[in-house]
Amino acid sequence: MIEQRLENIEAKITFQEDLIEELNKTVYQQQQKLERLEAVCKSLAGHIQSQAEAGNEGMPANERPPHY
Repeated sequence: MIEQRLENIEAKITFQEDLIEELNKTVYQQQQKLERLEAVCKSLAGHIQSQAEAGNEGMPANERPPHY
C-alpha cells in the first residue's frame, strides 16, 4: 500500500514537472511576442510622429484648402 502511494506521488510529481516545463515555454514565447509587439508599436509611433511633423511643414496654419 505504501509502495502504491509512493508510485502515485512520483507520477504526480512527474506530471507537475512536465506541466511546469510547458508553462515556462509558453511564458517565454509570450514574452518574445510582447517584445516584438512593443518594437512594432514604437516604430509605428515614430513613423506617425514623423508624418505629422512632415505634414505640418507643408501647410501654413491659416491657409485655405485648394477647393475654396
